[in-house]
Amino acid sequence: QLQLVESGGGLVQPGGSLRLSCAASGFTLDYYAIGWFRQAPGKEREGVSCISSSGGSTNYADSVKGRFTISRDNAKKTVYLQKNILKAEDTAIYYCAARPRVGPCTILAGQYNYWGQGTQVTVSS
Repeated sequence: QLQLVESGGGLVQPGGSLRLSCAASGFTLDYYAIGWFRQAPGKEREGVSCISSSGGSTNYADSVKGRFTISRDNAKKTVYLQKNILKAEDTAIYYCAARPRVGPCTILAGQYNYWGQGTQVTVSS
């Protein structure tokens, strides 16, 4: 059965860094685009970043460009989101999601089929 499990969340000071991991099981990651999304209380789910199945292309929300970096290791069946220079507005539950696709990726949440349970990130002084 397809599963995605996020980890690496926690409490961090503004300006600090975290690396989130998304571990996949039950399927071959090679043919899936992976996206990272976040949802803060009272707000709509927001696309953060995505990476194509090959790792050859990525997309980022304007709010995180230059601060976040997505990467993947298909051999380890893991996708990472390195988050630097964190801001209070980055506080949210972060989800990874998978989409069976070969080609450029999208950060539109409705295009993804499989979702993890989320990991909480809190940025606070």
